[in-house]
Amino acid sequence: IVKLLLDTDKVDINSKDLNSRTPLSWASGNGHEAIITILLANREVEVDAGDRQSGRTPLSFAAGNGHEAAVRTLLDAGKAETNSKDVNGRTPFSWAAMNGHETVVATLL
Repeated sequence: IVKLLLDTDKVDINSKDLNSRTPLSWASGNGHEAIITILLANREVEVDAGDRQSGRTPLSFAAGNGHEAAVRTLLDAGKAETNSKDVNGRTPFSWAAMNGHETVVATLL
């Protein structure tokens, strides 16, 4: 369904909700690798778009929630900034470590 919507050219791939989270942020934070891959295939996607409330990026949400495959998908695309900081100065690495996601920490090293 995501691919069909994007193929219509009537959908803004970087649309934001009330907290300015993008579809890529939501897919990453929920570990939906297939959707992440579809979104990353579009050259217009903003890979490091931080939300207004926390400044967290899609990589930060994926890492903080322990979604190793999502983290790997974002990293393999070669576009995600691994050292991005949120409003509290936390990076994707620090979110993963703080939440005890050892495999994600290892992936980010």
